[in-house]
Amino acid sequence: MSDQKPTVVIADDHPILLKGLQEFLNELGLDVVGIAKDGQAAFDLIIKMKPQLAIIDMEMPYKTGLEIASDCKSLGINTKVILLTLHKELYLYHQAKELNLSAYILKEFALEDLSKAVSIVLEGGHFFSEKIFEGIKENKFASGENPLTPSEVKILRLIAEGISTKDIADKLFISERTVEKHRSNMIAKLQLEKKHNSLLIWAQKNREIID
Repeated sequence: MSDQKPTVVIADDHPILLKGLQEFLNELGLDVVGIAKDGQAAFDLIIKMKPQLAIIDMEMPYKTGLEIASDCKSLGINTKVILLTLHKELYLYHQAKELNLSAYILKEFALEDLSKAVSIVLEGGHFFSEKIFEGIKENKFASGENPLTPSEVKILRLIAEGISTKDIADKLFISERTVEKHRSNMIAKLQLEKKHNSLLIWAQKNREIID
């Protein structure tokens, strides 16, 4: 790297985070050439400034971090995108990989991960917060067994399509309570978090297994 400081555009819709990020990057020896508070402004800055790096929040008004990365990829923009996120969902990491993102960092560990990520990314590497993979257990499918009953698989396919519990019940001529019972059984069998959308996320991520 020459004496010229690496250029970076940063974007977050939280002013305090933005200010902290700017100071942190200045200390790392980067040149912050643009600051945006929403996704569209961030994308416009990336096009205009063509920075080496863009460090952007995943969830912003007008354009999400993933949409920005996708647009950069389709326009052939060489800016390396580092996403900051609160989410540990593995399907987001897979999406990020597909978009050729350079780094995916969890906000709670942003400062400890960011300096590592910036130097790796500037040298052409990729960085993903290790914490994304914590607690994601190998499900039984991986070992070739299918722990789900045919009825559960049928329901899981409908869940993957984003169909509501009520509509699944109507479609399969069963009660909503039965659908909910199947849901909780599947969550237990697949060792997922007891969150409402955990089955949806799992089903969408593992479509090839359940189709």
